[in-house]
Order: sequence, then structure tokens, then C-alpha cells
Amino acid sequence: MYARTPGHSASPPVTLTLNPSLPDPCRRRALRHLFAAGAVPVLASCGAPALVSHARAADAPRFALGVASGSPTADSVVLWTRLAGELGTAEVPVAWELAEDERFTRIVARGSEPARADDAHSVHVPVRGLQPARVYWYRFSALGQQSAVGRTRTAPALDAAVERFDFAVASCQRWDHGHWAAWRDAAAHPSGRPLDLVFFVGDYIYEYGSPPGVLRAHEGGAVSTLEGYRARYAQYKSDPLLQAAHAACPWIVIWDDHEVENDYAGLQGAQLQVGFAARRAAAYRAWWEHMPVPPALRPAADGAAVIHGRLDWGRLARLQWIDTRQFRDPQLCPRPGRAGSNTVRLRDCPALVDEPARSLLGAAQERWLAEGWSLAQPWNLLAQQTLMARFTREAVHASPGPRDAAATAGRELQGRYWTDGWDGYPGARKRLLSVLAERKVPGAVVFGGDVHANYVADLRVDPDDSDALRSPLVATEFCGTSISSRGSAQSAVDAALRFNPHIRYGRSEERGYGRFVLTPARLEADLRVVADPKDAGSAVGSAARFVVEAGRPGAWPAS
Repeated sequence: MYARTPGHSASPPVTLTLNPSLPDPCRRRALRHLFAAGAVPVLASCGAPALVSHARAADAPRFALGVASGSPTADSVVLWTRLAGELGTAEVPVAWELAEDERFTRIVARGSEPARADDAHSVHVPVRGLQPARVYWYRFSALGQQSAVGRTRTAPALDAAVERFDFAVASCQRWDHGHWAAWRDAAAHPSGRPLDLVFFVGDYIYEYGSPPGVLRAHEGGAVSTLEGYRARYAQYKSDPLLQAAHAACPWIVIWDDHEVENDYAGLQGAQLQVGFAARRAAAYRAWWEHMPVPPALRPAADGAAVIHGRLDWGRLARLQWIDTRQFRDPQLCPRPGRAGSNTVRLRDCPALVDEPARSLLGAAQERWLAEGWSLAQPWNLLAQQTLMARFTREAVHASPGPRDAAATAGRELQGRYWTDGWDGYPGARKRLLSVLAERKVPGAVVFGGDVHANYVADLRVDPDDSDALRSPLVATEFCGTSISSRGSAQSAVDAALRFNPHIRYGRSEERGYGRFVLTPARLEADLRVVADPKDAGSAVGSAARFVVEAGRPGAWPAS
């Protein structure tokens, strides 16, 4: 599923204890305790957890950071939690159970995992030997307390004919920019059916401190150490709406830049600071400690980690996800005295087109991704961090008729671009889209985040050439807005859209996430938007709906 981290072996299989018939008084006591402590009911249906614990501080709740599951395959899933409170250097045994029913009358697996201080007292339990396409419930217990109940599921068998796949894509949840009503909506069932999977495509935390007067402030100022990153994750994971979404279904999580530092590239910090490699290693370690990912993804001693991976959802779709931070080349033409992103005119930074070998993924990951498309499914989904479509802030005048070298060179030195995204690596984008075109990969859909706006776009090898023979439409893009992080002015987006006709929809004032239903015939997209990001109880509704038909790239408004 995930590519193997160098130097780490997979954990041994978990031994299953099948179908014990045991009474379950612990669960009833735990539920009474949680309600007495002020638990917040968040989900009403029997297909998802009934509550998320928010016990009083005096009770020292050990499961105050919630539970989560992730990395599903057809026969396995990873269960996660982290014990809260002062535990020092103690190693604490954490018991876990997985059942076929929410009342835990049909337990199919149980065990105990040590929560170690070196791992911030987190546990990552890979449970194997499960049935494909099956819903399970899980819970943890430690130090005389029991966690909330989580719902998870396995992927379909590789040869299964899948009729429907419900998933969400989300990103960018800055704590001090608002509440997370979008997660309440994701954990509920607005479509009448629970999610099978959530893709989180980056900026799970933000490393900044908070200015005065914000709605809810980051604790402890800006973070750059292992302890600082751990504390920041703990603050974010204390949110009951985020906990509800994690407990509702498995997640696949990838990072972007704010899990470390804004705009970093590989081993280069945006401030060109000494010691950035150690900071990145600490941030990667804290990310692993707080995500429902396998023990094998634990970063190596030098901080390196491999987070890209793939999963076939039966015979319906191939899912792939990538890392656009760790292996990239540094951004070109930064502001004086620093590294990181800039917004530049091409005539002032011709290296953007003169150095096409530069990569956002690194050569090895580019090859890995291309190999994944060599055995394509009817639908081929790519989850990555940012907007892939070309987005110029100034006019680009397409050269009419057949392309010649002089006309192409003149056209390519027009436009104004942001260098941190794919526009800063146009050669890498062209290589990726060319693979889709050359191999005629069916049902290609790209998902992204990062830019705090909803964009729906057509992807062509040459975005300025709409000729179906010279530059065919090879993929559809849904770049989703942020859970809470503020976006740019809508007027600026509107001004730019007229230079980017391949972008069918662009709204920067929307906060929320994308909810999708995939069938053999079509992909249905529902852009879910929060009415008031400052209100945890805000209404959430559909801003727009789109459809992508099988065999016909491009998104169209749903009728």
C-alpha cells in the first residue's frame, strides 16, 4: 500500500482471537463516564461512532486525543490512538479490540500494544487477516479508562466488482482561523451513506504562532522542535469535530509544508536556516506519531520517510497518493535573502521553462507513479497536495495554428505564476500529464488542496491548446478548499479566471471539503461549504455539484 521506508521492516502480523463470547460491562461504564464528563454527541446514525469524549481536566482523560484508523487494504487496517496526560518515561500497555458490531458482541481480534514515551505514547496497530469490504468497530483501554468507539472498514477484494465508493478529500485546517464544522458534516451522512474513506492531502497542523485577538489561539507560539510539534498535534486533535471525523471511517493522510515549515523544499528551509534537516526530522516524527499509518512508516534515523502509496479499490479504481515536499528541487527565483515561493513573471524568471528536468516529486517517485498507471483501472485517482492546473495571474496569448519553436518560446515567457506549486515545476507537470496522454489512462482524476479555494479544471498537456488531437483532455481536477484556513480575495480569483479558461470553477471565499461518489458510470462531486467558519455549529451545504462521466474527461455541472 505505502511504499516501504528504507531501513524499516513491516510489523509482524497480529494474532486474531476469533469470536469470544464475553460480557461487556466496561463499555457501558465507559459510556456513562463519558456522558457524565460532558461528552458531545456528534453522530446520530448507527453506522458511525455515537460520541466523542471531552472529559473534565480533573478526570485526566487518557483518550482525550481521540481514536483513528487508516491505511486500509482488503485484509487489514491500522488502528491509532495516543494517550494524553503526564506519563513521563513509562511504557503503558494499551489494550485494543476489533468487532463486527458496535456493541462488541462479535469480537474478531484483540491484543495489547505498548505505548512508549519515545513515540509520544502513541500506538499504531496493524490488524491483519480481516475480511474484505467489511465494516468493523474498534476501541482501546488503558490505565482503567476506555476510549470512544471508532468505525472502520477494509477495502474490497482486488477482484471485486464494486458498485459504489464514497470518499472525501480535505486539507488545510488552521486552528486559529476558525472552527471545523466541515468535519461534523463529513462524519455525518448528508448523502444518506457513510464515507468509505477520507483523503487528507496536507496542512493537518500549522506551525505558526497566533496573533492577538484570534477566535482560538495556537498554544505556545511557533513550533520547530519535536516537543513543540507534539504539543501542536495534541491541540488540534483535542477538537471534538476532528475526532468525530477520524472515528467515522479510515483515513489516508499525506503531508504538505505546514506540518514542517511554510514553503520548505526538500532539505532546504524557506529561511535558509542552519539546522533545518533536524527540524524536518522532528516534524516528520511527530506527524507519524499522530497519524493512523503503519509502524513501518516510522521515519528513519536520518528523518527520511516514504509516504506515497497506492491501493486498488476492487476492480473499480486505482488510488495513488504522492509526496510533493520531501524530494522536490528548491523553488526558483525566490525573494532576495531567502528561499521558498514567489510570484513571478516568466520573463523575469525564464529558468522555469529553461530547466524542464526540475522535479516536484523526485525522479524515483516520478517513475513509481508512472508505473502505477501502467496497470490502470477503469478509474484512476491521484491525491496530491496542490493545484495542478496552470494558473496564470496575467494573460498568456496562445499562438494560433501549428506550433513552431519561436512561437512556443514567446508564449512560454508570458504569464505570472506562483512558484511553490506545479506552476513552479512546469516540466514535471508536463511529464506527468504526458504519461496519462501516451498511455491513454482512463478515468484520470486529480485531487488537491493547499490553495484555500475550490477549483475544478480540465488538465491537458498544453493548457493553451484545446485541439483534441494536439493536446487532448487527459484528466479532470478537483482542487479542494480548506477546512478553515483563509483564502485570497474572490476578486483576485475572478480577475485571474479570465486568463485560465481551462478552470471551470474557482471560489476562494468557500471553506469546507469535497465529498465524492464513484460508480462504474460516473464520478459525482459535491463541494461542501461551511456557512460560518467561526461557528462550530455552522450549517454546511452544497456550493456546487459536478459530474465526470466514464470515458469522458472533464467535469460538468450536475443537473
